[in-house]
Amino acid sequence: MSESLVLRLAEENAAADLLAAYTAGRNARTLLAYQQDLEQFRIFVKASSPREAVVRLLQCSPGTANGLTLAYRAHLLERGLTPATVNRRLASLRSLAKLARLLGLVTWAIEVPGLPTEAYRDTRGPGREGFRRLLAALDAAPPTPITLRDRAILRLLYDLGLRRGEVAALDLADVDKERGTVAVLGKRRLEKTLLSLPSATNEALQAWITVRGGAAGPLFLNFDRAKKGDGRLSPHSLYRTVRARGEEAGIKTAPHGLRHTAITEAIKAAQRNGIGLEEVLDFSRHQDVKVMMIYRDRERNVQGRLSALVAETAPNAADETNR
Repeated sequence: MSESLVLRLAEENAAADLLAAYTAGRNARTLLAYQQDLEQFRIFVKASSPREAVVRLLQCSPGTANGLTLAYRAHLLERGLTPATVNRRLASLRSLAKLARLLGLVTWAIEVPGLPTEAYRDTRGPGREGFRRLLAALDAAPPTPITLRDRAILRLLYDLGLRRGEVAALDLADVDKERGTVAVLGKRRLEKTLLSLPSATNEALQAWITVRGGAAGPLFLNFDRAKKGDGRLSPHSLYRTVRARGEEAGIKTAPHGLRHTAITEAIKAAQRNGIGLEEVLDFSRHQDVKVMMIYRDRERNVQGRLSALVAETAPNAADETNR
């Protein structure tokens, strides 16, 4: 066996070990996101497989690795991706390189920074009235398995403020009808959290489960005629479903918009009932109360009120003419 071939096999084995360590212990949703990020990098470097893409990265010198990352960032921006998406893909690459350094495969780190972002610039969502219109549109439609499924999905997104990935990852076993609870694997969590279901949410879920059947597996099915995989409705398909239901109701919305509305309504309800802002974290499941402050400030619209007061102090054209 030639020396070059031995070296190549060693590099491929190292890349395989790195990928195995990189994905170990991840939940299904996080694993899918990492795989998608790595696939985008593979396409960028024109590698035949994710393993080959990793080999090319490991072969880089410090300057080359960071230069490649800079070019990758520019490529993502040219595609029109949002700063948040670009930053997530860069973070995946940085995390991979950090692990490679920890394992002694490289001596360098990727130091290319992410892009400036403003978190939660629009926290309004479709509003409570928009959600009512979504439900009204479903009420006007025939009670087919798909409409029953979609009603249950909408109620989880709004009533519990769930993320689309959290809803898509639910299994039938996560729902406890008698106790009125659902076990949710939250973002960056390793264990599921037991959440109480409002009666309307539980009723919508049970109506769907009745037509779904009691077979173990994904809670929400995709009705795909090709019957790919286990039949689970993917986060992407769930996004398209909510957008389509919004179009039918004459509004523009998305899963995270419903979550935004739900959190905003939770803050207002908490203020009316003497519940502290920090306790709304039990509903939103954010890890930092500062995020709640953003939602509160957007809802109060202090900026808009102050702008109106400032505008009132400015002389108008008629005043200037009469002087």
